[in-house]
Amino acid sequence: MASPSHRARPPALGLITGIIGGLVVGSLAGSPLQVSGPAAGLAVLCYQLVQEQGLIMMGVVGLIAGALQLLAGIARLGQWFRAISPSVIHGMLAGIGVLILGSQFHVMIDDSPRGSGIQNLISIPEAIYKAIFPMAMDSHHLAAITGVATIAAILLWNQFKPKQLAVVPAPLIAVIVGTMVAAFAGFDIKRVTVPDNIIASLNIPTMEALQRGLTMEILLLGVVFAFVASAETLLCATAVDQMHTGPRTKYDKELRAQGIGNMLCGAVGALPMTGVIVRSSANVQAGAKSRISAIMHGGWILATVVALPWLLALIPTAALAAILVYTGYKLVNIAQIKKIASYGRVELAIYFATLGGIVVFDLLTGVIIGFVLATAKVVYTFTHVRVDLEDDEMAGRTDVFLHGSATFFSIPRLASVLETVKPGREVHVHVEHLDHIDHACLDMLGAWEKQHKATGGSMVMEWQDLHDRYASPYQKMQDAADSPGTGPGDGPKKARPVLEPAA
Repeated sequence: MASPSHRARPPALGLITGIIGGLVVGSLAGSPLQVSGPAAGLAVLCYQLVQEQGLIMMGVVGLIAGALQLLAGIARLGQWFRAISPSVIHGMLAGIGVLILGSQFHVMIDDSPRGSGIQNLISIPEAIYKAIFPMAMDSHHLAAITGVATIAAILLWNQFKPKQLAVVPAPLIAVIVGTMVAAFAGFDIKRVTVPDNIIASLNIPTMEALQRGLTMEILLLGVVFAFVASAETLLCATAVDQMHTGPRTKYDKELRAQGIGNMLCGAVGALPMTGVIVRSSANVQAGAKSRISAIMHGGWILATVVALPWLLALIPTAALAAILVYTGYKLVNIAQIKKIASYGRVELAIYFATLGGIVVFDLLTGVIIGFVLATAKVVYTFTHVRVDLEDDEMAGRTDVFLHGSATFFSIPRLASVLETVKPGREVHVHVEHLDHIDHACLDMLGAWEKQHKATGGSMVMEWQDLHDRYASPYQKMQDAADSPGTGPGDGPKKARPVLEPAA
């Protein structure tokens, strides 16, 4: 049976990660308002690592992962994580919000979260029933009262806070209110637990563990941790940028800072870190303007654990969970959903696919699902053309309207439509609705024009529209200079076409 000190070690290792994430990474971060620490995205990996390799190897894997992140930042690989669709980013935020709300709703009534995000959501009605109709000896209703009072304090403070105290964040007021309600009412509910001696909880890797770190199995684990931690961190940094108008993320700098932070965590055997969207969104919502807030996050953890553990022990877990329930609700931004819907059903589908993937599977899987769908949409957009025909029998004229992107992928579709044009018609091809046309399509149209002329027909192509769209500003200036007539009374200038049908 594990000793009490051993059982207390993993929570203490998480606190150490939070301290390093605030003091060190907060000082070096490329995303000033992002808060770093232990994150749920790595929880499953950490659990598997400890079960299979032992707790002592956590530090070794952290060292490897941190070194790889530092090298990736030096190699300027962080910028690649910017290529993410806004629908995926907001879907990620909403998915994380749903997960937070679902799990912390149970904690808010002094109950335990279920095994998965879906189970947490399905069992919310059960949690409400427990809070309203408690069994004998249960404290669910008392914790629920504390949680409701905490959320009410947030709402009231945001609505009616005095101008002189505008800098005081609502969550701080809410924690004080929740703690006072539980204390004055004498509620026997769960409180925050902290280790007696955080230094004694260090998990410094031994020489034997470092030697095991050279095996292929441990090295591969380090690569996996580095990739997942980097992806979660930089995706969260992108999401944080969407929440404020302050300084933008410097991705390579953030990756280097995370690498240094994880190497330090590995050196003392603490949990690996990432940028944490829950803390970061709470940081932004509290009114943070600079990296000082992230640094103070680590400083406050250190100060309270070392000097004020008794103060933390007064705080009900229901009050902290209530703040997270409110934060999760805010992350599911209804106004943002309406905005995404205005861009079309496909973007909305990407949003909900990302959200659903995160809730059903995990953060990384959900983001990958959204990214694949967004990429498929781009591929479809740039390989799809719509061709509409309008026939005027009286005038003997056919108008062909092209919409979308006309590339070599579009040639079969375009050719099949043009083959339906009757011989001898005057054909007008309209390109003003095209986003792009490549050389292959231009060649095909030129070849079709020659064939159509042989049947007594003709084709009018709006080459001027294509010229105006694709010519560089310098080319347009040259065309204007070469065109006849420069005075105010002269007729319209005709630009020299640079795109012409194939001979």
